[in-house]
Amino acid sequence: MGGVVTEPVLTTDRLILRQIGEGDLEPHMTLLNTPAVMQYLGGVQPRAVIAAKHEASRASFAAHGFGFMLIEERESGEIVGHCGLRHVAHPLAPNPQDFEIGWVVREDRWRRGYAYEAMRAVRDWGFAVHSAPRIVALTIEANLGSWRLMEKLGMARDVTLDFNDPSMPDVYNPTIQYVIDRRQWEKLQ
Repeated sequence: MGGVVTEPVLTTDRLILRQIGEGDLEPHMTLLNTPAVMQYLGGVQPRAVIAAKHEASRASFAAHGFGFMLIEERESGEIVGHCGLRHVAHPLAPNPQDFEIGWVVREDRWRRGYAYEAMRAVRDWGFAVHSAPRIVALTIEANLGSWRLMEKLGMARDVTLDFNDPSMPDVYNPTIQYVIDRRQWEKLQ
């Protein structure tokens, strides 16, 4: 673990979602910032970019009570992913006021249902605890696995929220968004 802040924020049957601590940069760089995991997120990122994301997550928790977290496997105590809730962060997105969920899971833990388990908990936390009127998730059109999970979470694509990022190669455009609102979420409960 190694982080300063290790109190669980959310727990599921198999996972602990906790705030990112000061000592979590190295495991994140090693376990999650890999070519396979980052394939649809612009590729492996420099240390400074991941460190800034960690700082932004800690600042979001301090300011709003939510942010991105690390996912630990209960059985092993190992970091197996990164996920959370924030306000839409992409500067070109047309909906910065919305709550956004996102995730990555370590490659050797793919196909175990961890992303769905974690994101169901985060989605529910966003609506039940943080009173989100709606929650979105962003991905690229080519990331079939990601948008299939969004659909499994009860989300539907809203093409009016699609946007292009001219700083990214064509393969990463457009960014698409899936949405679920409070009323839709309540029907799932």
